Amino acid sequence: MKAMKKITLTCLAAALLGAGLSGCAPLIIGGAAGAVLVATDRRTAGTQLEDESIEFRAKSNIREQLGTRVRVDVISYNRMALLTGEVANAADKQAVERIVANVQNVRSVVNEVAVLSTPSLWDRSNDLLVTGKVKAAFIDKGVSVTAVRVSTERSVVYLMGRVTARESELATDAARSVSGVQRVVRMFEIISQQELERLQQAPAPKS
Repeated sequence: MKAMKKITLTCLAAALLGAGLSGCAPLIIGGAAGAVLVATDRRTAGTQLEDESIEFRAKSNIREQLGTRVRVDVISYNRMALLTGEVANAADKQAVERIVANVQNVRSVVNEVAVLSTPSLWDRSNDLLVTGKVKAAFIDKGVSVTAVRVSTERSVVYLMGRVTARESELATDAARSVSGVQRVVRMFEIISQQELERLQQAPAPKS
């Protein structure tokens, strides 16, 4: 059993590392598997589409207005936009936040962009590996991987999702137990156990 877990972790980390190094977009699962992914996400299908649109528009607007002098990633969950990456000065950091805040449907912005030089390829690869390890730790702790979105930047792990208070603690403990994690930032929307049960009993969206 331990050997199987080790193989699973290795494959997951390798897949994440390969995606990051190749510069490709995240893997999109289609067909029946995609329907399952949508159904298990605790956001509504409409909110998921809004989040995808926010990420696309925000990144596009940043490129158009600031060009390549900044390296900023945007992750939206339930219309809350998390900004990570690096910029050269405080003015650019403020500009990035303003650009994203003006994107349609953005409810709030958490600006974690750092004012420093762009990280090395090794640093970026290490962040991808840490993310993979955190997701594997979720499985050991019984945390739903589809309920919590994980992002790592300079060894700081960001957790986003709609979770119960108990799930929040389990996910945080799992992330903190991973070697190489310097800090865990929780950006959860806490829901009740009753709300979770309602979400789990909701019918899957029709294809």
